[in-house]
Amino acid sequence: MSQAAVPLRQERPEVKAGHACGHHLFGAGSAAAAIAVKEWLQKSGKSGTIRFYGTPAEEGGGGKVYMVKAGLFDDADAVLHWHPSSENRASATSSLANISAKFRFHGQASHAAAAPERGRSALDAVEAMNYMVNMMREHVQEDTRIHYVITRGGEAPNVVPAFAEVYYYARHPEMKEVKDVLDRIIKAAEGAALGTGTRMEYELINGVYNLMPNDALSRIMHANLQSVGGMEYTEEEKRFAEQIQESFSGKKPLLASAAIIQPYEVTEERNGGSTDVGDISWVVPTAGLGAATWVPGTSAHSWQAVAAGGTSIGAKGMMIAAKTLALTAIDLFNDPSVCGAASAELLKRRGEGFKYQSLMGDRQPPLDYRK
Repeated sequence: MSQAAVPLRQERPEVKAGHACGHHLFGAGSAAAAIAVKEWLQKSGKSGTIRFYGTPAEEGGGGKVYMVKAGLFDDADAVLHWHPSSENRASATSSLANISAKFRFHGQASHAAAAPERGRSALDAVEAMNYMVNMMREHVQEDTRIHYVITRGGEAPNVVPAFAEVYYYARHPEMKEVKDVLDRIIKAAEGAALGTGTRMEYELINGVYNLMPNDALSRIMHANLQSVGGMEYTEEEKRFAEQIQESFSGKKPLLASAAIIQPYEVTEERNGGSTDVGDISWVVPTAGLGAATWVPGTSAHSWQAVAAGGTSIGAKGMMIAAKTLALTAIDLFNDPSVCGAASAELLKRRGEGFKYQSLMGDRQPPLDYRK
């Protein structure tokens, strides 16, 4: 995802990565909101506490999950968050639960031409596992999502690979289903090891809950987003955005849609992504918004998202989010009864007898999950 802040595909030779999901804007936008609320508290004389959380390793590492387990949100009345997007929206919606694991196969190296019979290919095991999982796709619930990448596949074609690794994600709207799907993936891995004469081990990497919608908080955030308004492009930004859209295939949204605030919805229908904010939302009332830091029509995890995130478009979208977060927090301080209503809604939505348990169990933070 290396990309310069230009509207054409142009990698930066000095770096390999790029903020293709806009995470470089999180901290500054949320800090700006927290500072604004702090200053308002001081000037207004209101009593209350505003807390700014740094939340690392969101995508793959599950940083917030460990913060929830450590009790860092136990004394919070409400949590507010945001995410970069190609549109402006603050609805009470959900997300997909997600669980991930790395499967490692150990075989026997041998010369692939001179003594292939002595080898036991770890790569064969990975490919056999992937084949079985791909057949399994026909026999899971249709809103299940399964993705994988082969992270290690051997060193040279003429050496039977003694080690291979594949990294899997499984997603579904319901937490129980992702655990069931993972169990089936594990069985496929066991079968692949048995069939190839290799040894398999797996490591659970991450697991996050689906977002719990909260109408009481989200309605206030939506009203404040409407008050702040959407993105107004300068002529220079408009030219940049038009060039970005030239790289899209299919129908292109109007650039003017960046200025629009999307209609408010209350739905438990899950979108295509996952977030560790989900775990927070099951233990404390939570609301979030998306702000148009990308050109309309941009997909997350694309070079186009990286490009816009390095321009004034990204910065202006970030400040839309910061202002909305600050105004929403101020409203909660002015009317604490909203937090009471939000808590009552959370208790009703999650049901009787709920007790938070991380999908990752007792494992320690996966500090090397990107290696």
